[in-house]
Amino acid sequence: MSQLQALVETIRACDVCAHSSPPLPVEPNPILRATEASKVRIISQAPGTLAHASTLPFNDPSGRRLRDWLGVNPATFYDADNFAITPMGFCFPGQDAKGGDLPPRSECAPLWQARLDEQMHGVELTLLVGMYAVKHHLGPAAKRTLTETVRDWRGYGPGVMPLPHPSWRNNAWIKKHDWFAEELAELRRRIDELVTRDDADIGIR
Repeated sequence: MSQLQALVETIRACDVCAHSSPPLPVEPNPILRATEASKVRIISQAPGTLAHASTLPFNDPSGRRLRDWLGVNPATFYDADNFAITPMGFCFPGQDAKGGDLPPRSECAPLWQARLDEQMHGVELTLLVGMYAVKHHLGPAAKRTLTETVRDWRGYGPGVMPLPHPSWRNNAWIKKHDWFAEELAELRRRIDELVTRDDADIGIR
């Protein structure tokens, strides 16, 4: 077993947040995918309810929108040699009083993100999806707002692209900022260069 795969298995067995204060409100179920061959790394927020139930990341409407942004089908997306998925929080964090997902658990990223950075040598493009990933991985290089950071995507070089979260909650943002279509065109071009496409139908939309 490689060092990366050993790390992935260690993360999948993690239950640190179940013993923190406050404890994770659901059973720990760390969800991630990565191989030594992964060319694109998606660092998003945390699994939602459907992903938690199925242990399949982005198994929800946000995932369908993200795959549309990338221009890939589920078979291509779920090939971990194409896309590593290593969110800021690996477990579903629970919901707030209004039914929205809580932020990623604060214990998770400090434990694991740097260790994954060290092991994922084959990644050529990292997608920072949402403000939690942007703030953690860009640090002071991030702009004042997520909008400003996403708009200045060219300033982060060819290996990093910040993105808004593909949640339906960002529908108004996407409609308002028509320049985002230019970023998506460049994103799809990069994906075409990096991933191996699979035409199989795996029954996920």
